[in-house]
Amino acid sequence: MQRYLKYLKGDPVIWMIALLFFAISVVSVYSFVPILVKTEGGSPFKYLFKHFIYIVIGFFAMYWIHRKDPKYIAKLSKFIFYLAILLLVFTFFFGVRVNDASRWVRVPIIGLTFQSSDFAKLALIIFVSKRLVSREPYFDSWKKGFWPVVLPVIIICGLIAKDNFSTAAIIFMISLLLLFVGRVPFGKILTFVGSGLALLGLTILLHLAVPAMNLLPRFDTWVNRFFKAYGDDVGTVENMQAINAKLAIHNGGYTGVGVGDGDLKHYTPEAYADFFYSSFVEEFGLLSAVILIFLYLILFYRILRIGLNAEKLFETYLAIGIGFMLLSQAIVNMLVCTGLMPVTGQNMPFLAMGGSAMVMSCIALGIVLSIANKHQSGETDSKNAINKTSDE
Repeated sequence: MQRYLKYLKGDPVIWMIALLFFAISVVSVYSFVPILVKTEGGSPFKYLFKHFIYIVIGFFAMYWIHRKDPKYIAKLSKFIFYLAILLLVFTFFFGVRVNDASRWVRVPIIGLTFQSSDFAKLALIIFVSKRLVSREPYFDSWKKGFWPVVLPVIIICGLIAKDNFSTAAIIFMISLLLLFVGRVPFGKILTFVGSGLALLGLTILLHLAVPAMNLLPRFDTWVNRFFKAYGDDVGTVENMQAINAKLAIHNGGYTGVGVGDGDLKHYTPEAYADFFYSSFVEEFGLLSAVILIFLYLILFYRILRIGLNAEKLFETYLAIGIGFMLLSQAIVNMLVCTGLMPVTGQNMPFLAMGGSAMVMSCIALGIVLSIANKHQSGETDSKNAINKTSDE
């Protein structure tokens, strides 16, 4: 094992957590796909093989990126951002539609689908991190400092919100945290948030007043999910997926019913993705679920540590943004499964079945490891220089 670990640079703790997540993911996804087999056909092995291929792609992407200097990410930030916009626009018009939402792009020849918002949220974090550095001297100016940082957030969130409001909201919150960390004047941030809420309210009023315009085609879905979570519909048949998720957690107890022996996964849609946490608790137990939470917290801590020790502000902002992105996805999935949030489409990073989500999470972690690798290499060079000077 030590012979292979020497090729994995950066933070060894992050590498160990990532590899552990991959192992858990293979076992759990194979166990959680019966509902998918029932609705889509095929065999559990078919979905396991597909998921394993994505894990392999994600691992090699993470390995390749972590050997590169983060300065190349900074240089490509504008290209990556514009590519994300093109992907979102393409998805808007030509994407694969599921449940009245156009979120996926079908890859030609191989037939796999790719969720463009997974790429867009990482692209936005990279671009905003770069802009926070280049525009810092002008933050007192709305025109030169504030709007050049905020407009990319508006564009990306606006393109995503129509078909995936929860993802847009999470990206928006992460962007606000980055603005705060980047020392953007707090008054300007509050003004931006207030204006955004006012614009959202106006859009909702226009949608209700003029239904023919269909400004928010998924508005009824959002409202229904809210009332199913907090209103009179909590215990109704229409809310069975959320009810089954909570029953699965209750059924798991402290130690779980055993891998492969869960009952509620057969009746919970997206047990392998959006309701991964509830399925995990049912089969692995509450104690294992607590350990899982600690693993995410340790991962978040190590990412923050790498960011704070980085040599350049861009690397600091980028690592912090990626840390918030990964942790927020995990937290939202847990809150949805426990009934503390309305049902959304956020799965568990590195664990749940999902091709583009898995690959992009691995790429994001690879970027963090590249920052750690650069810092590690710099420290090694400094020590060697000091030792050489001492010898002389």
